[in-house]
Amino acid sequence: MRTDLCDLLGIDHPIVGFSPSEHVVAAISRAGGLGVLGAVRFNDAAELDTVLTWLDRETGGRPYGVDVVMPSTVPTEGLPEDLNAMVPSGHHEFVERTLLRLGVPPLSAAQDRPGVLGWLHSVARAHVEVALNHPIRLIANALGPPPPDVISQAHDRGVLVAALAGRADHARSHVRSGVDIVVAQGYEAGGHTGEIAGMVLVPEVVDAVHVPVLAAGGIGSGRQIAAALALGARGVWMGSLWLGTTEYQSGHALREALLRATSSDTVRSRIYSGKPARLLRNRWTDAWSAQGAPAVLPMPLQNLLVSAAHDRLMASGDPTVVPMPVGQIVGRMNEVRPVAAVLSDLVTEADETLGRLHKLL
Repeated sequence: MRTDLCDLLGIDHPIVGFSPSEHVVAAISRAGGLGVLGAVRFNDAAELDTVLTWLDRETGGRPYGVDVVMPSTVPTEGLPEDLNAMVPSGHHEFVERTLLRLGVPPLSAAQDRPGVLGWLHSVARAHVEVALNHPIRLIANALGPPPPDVISQAHDRGVLVAALAGRADHARSHVRSGVDIVVAQGYEAGGHTGEIAGMVLVPEVVDAVHVPVLAAGGIGSGRQIAAALALGARGVWMGSLWLGTTEYQSGHALREALLRATSSDTVRSRIYSGKPARLLRNRWTDAWSAQGAPAVLPMPLQNLLVSAAHDRLMASGDPTVVPMPVGQIVGRMNEVRPVAAVLSDLVTEADETLGRLHKLL
C-alpha cells in the first residue's frame, strides 16, 4: 500500500499518526508512517525544544511533524493572569463543587502545575518558532489554517502545512490560504471535530480541493484505511488508536477507562477547550450537561478554567472521571500493543483488503 503521499512526506506507508507523546511519535516514524507531535501541552518553548531535539535523534532521520493549536479568533491576550480574570467566579465555584461531589482530591504540592497555556495564540506562535528550527516535515494546525506569515515561514523552510477541516467549504478556504494538505476530519474523531461523518465528508473534500486529502475520524483498522483510499483520500490521519499502545505512557485509570469503553461511550462537547471536541463520556462530562451547569466559555478561557481540574481528575486514579479526548474508535481499543505491531497490522490488513477488492473487478 503506497500512495503519492508517501513520496511527498518521505514515508513508507500513507499513515500519519498524531499523538501528544513523543515516544509514540518516534515509534510511528520509525515504523514507516509520519508521527506528528501535539505541542499544545508545552507551556515552555524550551521544553518543546528539548523534546524535538530528542525526536531528531530517536526518529533515526525519519520524518516527523508538529501539530499546533492556533484559533482564528482569540481574546485579547495579556498575561495568563489577565485571561484568568476574565473567567467568572461562578464558573470556578461550579468546578470546585463538582470536584468535591465526584470525590476528587486536591493535588499535592509536587503534582500541582500551571494550567496548559498552549491554547493561547501567542504560545502557539512560540511553538511554531521552535519547531521550524528542527528538521520537521510538516506543521499541522488543529483549528484551520495558521496565519499567512506562519504558512510563509514554513514554506520558506521547505516544511509542508496541513490543516484540519470539517466541511468542504472550510477545506477550500484552507487551500486558498496556502495549506498543502487538508485533513478531512469526520464527526467520529476524537478531539476537535465537526458535525459531518467521515463517509460523507471525505469525498466532499476530495472533490472540493486539488491538494492531497487525509481521512480522519473513526479509523482504526486496515479495512478502514482501504475505505478511506476508496473515497479518494491519499492517506489517513489517526490519533485515538495510539492511546492504546505500549509507548503511550498513561496512568492505570486512563488505561482502564479506554480499554473498557465502547464506541458509544464518547460525547461531543465544548467543555474541554471551548470548541466542540469528542471526549470520553463519564461523570465529569455528565456534570457539565446537568441542570444548573454554567455555560461553556470560549477558547482559551474554558481550558484555563478546567486545566487544573483535569490534572486533579487524572491524578485521582478514578477511571470514571478521567478527562480524555478520544474518538468513537475507542470501542476497538481492547488491548495494549506496541506501535510497530499496530502499524504493521494496519498495513497488512489494508493490503489484504485492497487485494480482495481487486479480485472483485
